[in-house]
Amino acid sequence: MPRLFIPPLLKPYCKGAAEVVVEGTTVREAVESLDELYPGVKERLCPEGTLRAGLAVTVDQNVTPRGLSEKVTPESEIHFLPAIGGG
Repeated sequence: MPRLFIPPLLKPYCKGAAEVVVEGTTVREAVESLDELYPGVKERLCPEGTLRAGLAVTVDQNVTPRGLSEKVTPESEIHFLPAIGGG
């Protein structure tokens, strides 16, 4: 099952866990699985059903433009990082 790494600011809502093994075949399903374990986390990561502004998601060390729709495998690692802007 995929491993989802908890962003530092969300650790207090996840009883201090740094990572959690979750179910799912997409990032969205993985977040929903995390929310089943720690209710309320989904709203902090994905208010209104979309990834929170200022966050980027990586799957297996690749930043994905597909966000919550990105596919994951049982061996995947999912990270949420502050989005980097620039120009």
